[in-house]
Amino acid sequence: MTSLGRRAFITGAGIVGASSVLRSATARPSAAEVSALKSPLLFHSPKVQPFRDVLPVPPVIDSTDVTLSARTTLHRFHRDWDAVPSFGYGDQTYLGPTLVSHRDQPWTLRTRNELGLHPFARDVDHSLHDVAADFGTRPRTTTHLHGGITPASQDGHPLDFVVPGEELVYRFPTRQEATHLWYHDHSMATTRLNVAAGLAGMNIVRDEFDTGRPDNPLGLPAGDFEVPLVLQEKIFGAGGRQNIRSTWIVPQGKWEGGAVGDVGLVNGVVWPEMQVARGLYRFRVINAGSFSVWRLFFSNQMKFWVIGNDGGLLDAPVQTTSVRLSPAERVDILVDFAGLAAGETVELRNDEKPPGQAAVLGEVTMPLFCRFRATAARGFAGPVPTRLRGGRGLPEALPPVLRPTRRRVVSILQDTDLRIPPALMSLNNLGFTTTDVEKPVQGTTEVWDMVNVTPDPHAMHVHLVHMRILDRQRINNAALRAANPRPRHGRRWTPSPDRYLQGAPTGPAPWEAGLKDTVLAHGHSVTRVVVRWPTAEELGFDPDLAYVPQGATARAALAAGHGSHDGQGSHDGHNGHDAPAAGTTPAATGEHGPGGGSTTADGKVRGYVWHCHMLDHEDHDMMLPLHVVAP
Repeated sequence: MTSLGRRAFITGAGIVGASSVLRSATARPSAAEVSALKSPLLFHSPKVQPFRDVLPVPPVIDSTDVTLSARTTLHRFHRDWDAVPSFGYGDQTYLGPTLVSHRDQPWTLRTRNELGLHPFARDVDHSLHDVAADFGTRPRTTTHLHGGITPASQDGHPLDFVVPGEELVYRFPTRQEATHLWYHDHSMATTRLNVAAGLAGMNIVRDEFDTGRPDNPLGLPAGDFEVPLVLQEKIFGAGGRQNIRSTWIVPQGKWEGGAVGDVGLVNGVVWPEMQVARGLYRFRVINAGSFSVWRLFFSNQMKFWVIGNDGGLLDAPVQTTSVRLSPAERVDILVDFAGLAAGETVELRNDEKPPGQAAVLGEVTMPLFCRFRATAARGFAGPVPTRLRGGRGLPEALPPVLRPTRRRVVSILQDTDLRIPPALMSLNNLGFTTTDVEKPVQGTTEVWDMVNVTPDPHAMHVHLVHMRILDRQRINNAALRAANPRPRHGRRWTPSPDRYLQGAPTGPAPWEAGLKDTVLAHGHSVTRVVVRWPTAEELGFDPDLAYVPQGATARAALAAGHGSHDGQGSHDGHNGHDAPAAGTTPAATGEHGPGGGSTTADGKVRGYVWHCHMLDHEDHDMMLPLHVVAP
């Protein structure tokens, strides 16, 4: 752990205590109050007036052949600040357009790397896994369609990257029903930098039911009444310059582990305002932040309806006054502004406290995202549907949760109890180049026990598949760790939580009932999810087919043996199968290349990845390979 003086630590702890008192005394802190709770250990954004900017709506591209260049741009995050260096896709100065695709209609996405000097060039940590020496001036990028059911070669693998002047071509089959995906950079150990700089955007999948047209069979708001909300939080420097750091304790150019922002953004603008007609709106909401979990609600405590999440529609709308959202999770919500008078406003807020590890430094709740102001106009007047699935003219009901035939225990760890370097995040106590790879078998159903022995929550994302949440249950963390000493990093550590369970398991929240690609794993708990691993026949492609990277630089890097270094010692272990069910046989390990389980001996990339979607954690080193193997 980086040295932290006693006086500085006590000062930070004292500020945390004071902020807690202030939070309890003020149930709904304002943006101004956020600026008042300033820890001397942290960087803070310049004070700025909320609601001076109009909430922008990204342009929409509905095409089967899309070309987007990733470019270095100048973007103004608030009207009172300067236009500052950023990244954007296409013609956007920050983030990217909303891409629309259609079920069973394959489409092509070309992404060309035209990036120049990185906005966070001075923040690149070259000690992390496989970070190029010239990344700050020649940023690598790859594009992952998050939640997409895609061949491994089209998944945006971190080892399949391009440098400036090179292009990636993805062909997506879109063999999935209407849902809400997003696309973002997935470069090795630098995803947090590229996404924070602006490389992310939405992808809306349509089908014959959720058409996006005013006459859609579901009776949902469409057109101007369907709006994407890309939520983020940041810390800005002077003049509105982007800042990836939260504390001076961590030297610049060193990985920090995650930061709680003090300013909220929607669609790339700080605390914007949107004028709304008095009627029903459909908001496609995504937590595109790097670290924080948010509990979202409206300032007047009005009810709204969750109609879908990561993998598509729920069976019926879920009425609620709040929803909890971790990084990469999406919710599809209906909000009725008909009860507001013309000129009346309501704010989209957050009151989730930062995890204790961040609070030690004095980080506090970022409370505000945007404001909605009602006009005199009447909007969409249709009723909230009573059902979304399982009726005449509706898509089929969600399938029942399948009974698993095998159990797989995986672990979520970090090396220190304080979120200050040199903390190392890991899964199963392994590094990315391990050959001890999870190898689920096509056509099987598994339950994954995600055992989180850290105090913080983690947003767990598994590529290719959807998960169904069974439950979450607390564990006696101290007893589990005392009885199962962890070996040195690089040797698998996945102890069963069974003897250390506490209390009754808690089922998923109603809005988590559908298909999930990202699941929040609570601290000191086991989160159980069921995963059905599809067959090659069902997918229309072989999910275990190795491939040659598209980028010439990526191919050369593999040929030169790059991708093998993570500085964390041995990667010995067993074959990646935990607690096999009776009658099953572990798959063979096979040969691997310089990138460990993600590469083959002949210089190809193999498989997918699974990881924490708190981007700082993913970058160091909470990400592992995944092979979906044939029976």
